[in-house]
Amino acid sequence: MQNMQKKKVVVAFSGGLDTSFTVMYLTKEKGYEVYAACANTGGFSPEQLKTNEENAYKLGAKSYVTLDVTKEYYDKSLRYMVYGNVLRNGTYPISVSSERIFQGMAIARYAKEIGADAIAHGSTGAGNDQVRFDMTFLVMAPGIEIITLTRDMNLSRQYEIDYLNAGGFPADFKKLKYSYNVGIWGTSICGGEILDSKQGLPEAAYLKQVETQGREVVALECKEGQPVGVNGEKFEDNIKAIQKVEAIAAPYGIGRDMHVGDTIIGIKGRVGFEAAAPMLIIAAHKFLEKFTLSKWQQYWKDQVANWYGMFLHESQYLAPVMRDIEAMLESSQRHVNGVVTMELRPYGFQTVGVDSPDDLVKNKLGEYGEGAKGWTSDDAKGFIKVTSTALRAYYLNHKDEGDQLEKEL
Repeated sequence: MQNMQKKKVVVAFSGGLDTSFTVMYLTKEKGYEVYAACANTGGFSPEQLKTNEENAYKLGAKSYVTLDVTKEYYDKSLRYMVYGNVLRNGTYPISVSSERIFQGMAIARYAKEIGADAIAHGSTGAGNDQVRFDMTFLVMAPGIEIITLTRDMNLSRQYEIDYLNAGGFPADFKKLKYSYNVGIWGTSICGGEILDSKQGLPEAAYLKQVETQGREVVALECKEGQPVGVNGEKFEDNIKAIQKVEAIAAPYGIGRDMHVGDTIIGIKGRVGFEAAAPMLIIAAHKFLEKFTLSKWQQYWKDQVANWYGMFLHESQYLAPVMRDIEAMLESSQRHVNGVVTMELRPYGFQTVGVDSPDDLVKNKLGEYGEGAKGWTSDDAKGFIKVTSTALRAYYLNHKDEGDQLEKEL
């Protein structure tokens, strides 16, 4: 009698408690052939990836692979978030959450490549990530089973730790006060004081402490909206430029804040974050756009960029309209070129100036508040008279409102 071939399952493996439990449980209890895959969007160090590989095999995985999709994440999402100056609720640069879609897509591609029967991830039933992963797998890997042990078995943290220990894996997953998700576009912080709406995070909660005092001027160069240079150093790889900004700005404690917003599943959520490079880059980019874009380019770009950020958060990255929004955002950046100088200080920064070949403040028609060269005094008076026509017509027809307005003012 021939042995039945084991089913293949790809586990989206982060190396954390939930995915470690998933690898061992599916191997021992369900008899799956487990392929552990860590989709790296820039948040894992080489040391962490090496440890992940070692632990995956200790937990019983048949195979382990790192799927590096950092460049794909930048090319297909991050740069559009820069183009759009995307901050959810005007605060949060959609740091780690935007990475989940690209991790999910990488896992789905790998699962199809090896002919997997199932994909497993470690999300709970109370957060956004379950939606992001499940929706991506349903669209990109239809027909492949989705397994979520932590969610479906309603597992406690202690149950998972005890199971791993009993299985011979020393589960050193202490219940820490804070949990962190580190990514190329920022670090999110959950737990501790965040659970109490009346409190903020103490200094010790942040991974990157304030180590630099005084003030420092930084020059950030953009070419067609993308960061390409820092303090005169040019980068062909935009990710390297982001990392350079992070290395300079993070020791000042820049980019710390608290985000409160609506989760995909409908409840309110609160998260702390530190995102030095994103906050600095977005502020510099937005400042440069004020000099290089027309009024209506800025206006309409802001409208679609807000939707872009919301759709990213709501796990709608694969919606066709996102490609249309990206096309508009990219088109808007053709003249967003130049160097922005910013002054950094502990816990903050300010924009200083712009040097751009596309600076619309520099023109031959006039200088604001100084002098007009493109029109005459009579032109100005005629323009103002015509512009006031609608108001004058209204109050001529509604003299009672005009009289009342005069009394109130």
